[in-house]
Amino acid sequence: MDEILYGVAYYDEYMPYDRLDTDIGMMKKAGINLVRIAESTWSTLEPQEGIFDFYHIDRVLNAMEKAGIYVIVGTPTYAVPSWMVQKHPDIMVTTEKGRSLYGARQIMDITNKSYLFYCERVIRKLMEHVAGYPAVIGYQIDNETKHYGTASLQAQRDFLVYLKQKFHGDVEAMNRAFGLNYWSNAVHSWEDFPDVRGTINGSLRGVYEKFQRELVTKFLSWQADLVRAYKREDQFITHNFDFEWRGSSYGVQPDVNHFHAAACLDVAGCDIYHPSQGRLTGAEVAFGGDLARSLKKNNYYVLETQAQGFPEWTPYDGQLRLLAFSHLASGADMVEYWHWHSLHNACETYWKGLLSHDFAENQTYREAMTVGHDFQRLGKSLMHLKKDNKIAILVSNESLTGLKLFPICEGITYNDVVRWLYDALYEMNYECDFISPECTCLSKYRAIFLPAFYCAPEETLMQIKEYVSEGGVVVGTFKSCFANENVKVYHDTQPHILRECFGASYNQFTVAQEVGISGKYCTVEDREQVKGFMECLRLEGGEGILSYVHENWGQYAAAVVNSCGKGTGVYLGCMFSKKLLKKIVRDVMDKAGIAPNAGSDGFPVIVRKGTNAQGKRIDYLLNYSGQEQKVWCPQRQCCELLSGKVFQERETILLPKWGVAILEECL
Repeated sequence: MDEILYGVAYYDEYMPYDRLDTDIGMMKKAGINLVRIAESTWSTLEPQEGIFDFYHIDRVLNAMEKAGIYVIVGTPTYAVPSWMVQKHPDIMVTTEKGRSLYGARQIMDITNKSYLFYCERVIRKLMEHVAGYPAVIGYQIDNETKHYGTASLQAQRDFLVYLKQKFHGDVEAMNRAFGLNYWSNAVHSWEDFPDVRGTINGSLRGVYEKFQRELVTKFLSWQADLVRAYKREDQFITHNFDFEWRGSSYGVQPDVNHFHAAACLDVAGCDIYHPSQGRLTGAEVAFGGDLARSLKKNNYYVLETQAQGFPEWTPYDGQLRLLAFSHLASGADMVEYWHWHSLHNACETYWKGLLSHDFAENQTYREAMTVGHDFQRLGKSLMHLKKDNKIAILVSNESLTGLKLFPICEGITYNDVVRWLYDALYEMNYECDFISPECTCLSKYRAIFLPAFYCAPEETLMQIKEYVSEGGVVVGTFKSCFANENVKVYHDTQPHILRECFGASYNQFTVAQEVGISGKYCTVEDREQVKGFMECLRLEGGEGILSYVHENWGQYAAAVVNSCGKGTGVYLGCMFSKKLLKKIVRDVMDKAGIAPNAGSDGFPVIVRKGTNAQGKRIDYLLNYSGQEQKVWCPQRQCCELLSGKVFQERETILLPKWGVAILEECL
């Protein structure tokens, strides 16, 4: 596309009266050039088995085409109609808690053959009907797909095939790899393999959850193949990935391997929901965007984000505008709100859209108008922002699962560790990519962070060791390099393989009870304390940069830095304040030769940068505070695109509360 896509999800099916022309008029007024339709309306599209009704789809497509508004059509497969369940009750997903009851979305078994039959039929019928519409620029397959905990007979039969392939038919090899002799769980014949829902074996449970994630990859790839058989060459396929949910988007999604599932897509897509008002920091927008951008190493689409959303999310004046540009600053080429209007019934009645229940213009809509007009005016400069980040965070679904099965300690999860590191980098204006354990291009980065890399394949660890020896900087945290990809603990002294890189080892750990921290980064006034879990690090050539303050644990290091080959290893044996973490990160980045993005001293003004399609440098200066902030121009000479003002290097720029400046290089 040669313009920024600015859109809304639109459901003509849900409207209390016909207002399509009125809505389109308001969309055009706001600069909205895209709608997404159909992804949740299967029961309207196919009200009875084999009877299809395209009324709403046709009227929306015809109206949008006439108005010059693009359309993304979603396959409607993530919410099934009741007639299907009445005929095939086994379509409902069976989990450890039993079979789900009908009513909600995402309650079906994505391996069920009857479900897949109906999916294929409705996708083909839909594609045959809409593929020729010029307004349709792309397709979203399913929505926020996950495995939904499926443990049906079919899923378990498929899992047994998966295990046989993994172990080349050798059941005893599986017993050894998983330690199944414990509590007499060993299986000596494949025919005796038990219901996996009852397993107490962490390795078997971990591998089953990995298998479940691959079911999602398989399901989305299957849908993509169906759509690809009909779509035009100029149309794209995307999917709306979501993240771990903690009242908003938070961390790595436990139930999908995003790197694997994105392989079938033309463009990665995601939804990003975040705290607003006084709790708005932009961290969730940056985190979700950085992860989505990393999936295809390219620009991505924000297929859902809130305009108003929950009552506590109704944005302050200026925040909607700030957030729209924040998405672009991470590399998004689309910002789309869920949704256009607010519902008058059903379970999401109070998840408000861009318009409120009265459909009238409101402050949020009026602010969206300014965004739409700026997108139209500045699109050529803001599209296709490319980044060349020198920092990567390695994230691992297997580690997330392993630390769910064997929790770090109360109050600290895998994603807490990921966000602890990410948020420190973000607030200091260091940008990063995300990589998976399968990444083979480590040398692209000068520094790699390993948050709680618990389930660490030896092949990956050997690559990291070589990366350090050749000059890379690696920062590992507690609970890293402890077990293999099958959640089986390594039997040597930890951290496995990277012990030499970090210059330290440990074989004991505990949960802190009033344990302090001291060291060269600490002051007496800081009164630093260990937060929960701690490892008892013994130095083996490394320099202890933090120590525990305790009558017993004071003999051990809490963090260590070590020179190894041409590179540097840093190991953090516990969690502590973000303030202390930032001091260490600053030194580590200096060792790696990485400077933060210039323009501010860090949060609350976040600086994000890249190169636009014209090869010009772009700097976004984003003020996540309710006070005016002084920042400075980080370029030799640039034009501030929103105002048209020209600034020189180090010249002061005043950012209003919740304000943004966009600086384009003057060539």
